Amino acid sequence: MNKHLATLSSNTVLAAVLILLTCPAAAAAADSGMDFVDGQSVYRFYCYQCHGYAGNAQTLSSTYLDPKPRDFTRESRESLPVGRMLEAVREGRAGTAMINFDAVLTPAEIEAVVWYIRDELLGNPDADAKYHSPENGWVNHDRYRAAFPFVTGELSLGTPPQELDATQQAGRELYVSACVSCHDQPNSAEGEAIWETRAVSFPRDHYSHRQPPLDAVSGASPYARHEIPTVPEIMTDEEARGMQLYQDNCAFCHAPDGTGQNWIGSFLEPKPRDFTSRDFALGKAPDAFRERVRQGIPNTAMPAWRHVLSDEEIDAIIAYVRVAFRP
Repeated sequence: MNKHLATLSSNTVLAAVLILLTCPAAAAAADSGMDFVDGQSVYRFYCYQCHGYAGNAQTLSSTYLDPKPRDFTRESRESLPVGRMLEAVREGRAGTAMINFDAVLTPAEIEAVVWYIRDELLGNPDADAKYHSPENGWVNHDRYRAAFPFVTGELSLGTPPQELDATQQAGRELYVSACVSCHDQPNSAEGEAIWETRAVSFPRDHYSHRQPPLDAVSGASPYARHEIPTVPEIMTDEEARGMQLYQDNCAFCHAPDGTGQNWIGSFLEPKPRDFTSRDFALGKAPDAFRERVRQGIPNTAMPAWRHVLSDEEIDAIIAYVRVAFRP
């Protein structure tokens, strides 16, 4: 298990960490001036980490929580009255990982998410809410197919390397560097899973809290300003493509603004590279930088990307980093 999560003894703290680790895209809230609040987007921003997209609570976080998150597919409108649900979202539930959201969500958002759960998830075991879907930003999840046998447990991490063909060896490396943070269960009983922090499990169209004002009084996230992507005024086609690839694959640790001072980056040791620092001299050693991206950096959270990104995609990212983050 990730060393940061392993040190947590409080369900409430764990739930908060999981929310921050995996928050997906959310619609603009009522306080942004919109009259309509999308309950599904609110649910997918704050609730799915524990309750699952389908509401069945079959998530990684649920395996670490006691008592388990509520399985909405086994409930009904009668078993969960609307008033009880509103109270639970506003005030939380003592002795569980259900934290209070009254200081996080507006009254309109609380009501919207409760009615989304009631209308779409309660008593509905067939809810179509797959995580790895294009709607959630996974437009080409099949590119990780080589790792699937290790995700399902069909192949064990303990299989001797000489018994794996080239595709399986590549799949094993991809699994360990990209998938194990959420899909460690098939191997965890054997004590084999070794985590290598990686951005793959982070929703592609992520959204990080509401934007400024950023101050202690408002309670806004101090990391939110680092979630604003750096967009150069002028870019070539390659640099524009690199910007999208960077935001999809690199921003999880290095931050959308390249500083590495977003929430995840601030907790990693050693720290992710700050591309805006004057100590970062890409122009002097582009080949060395390219090789670090391809091969990864041992004893850090920087994995090898050569099984996920093509050389052309890596070059596009480098082109974007060069134009976007030079001091």
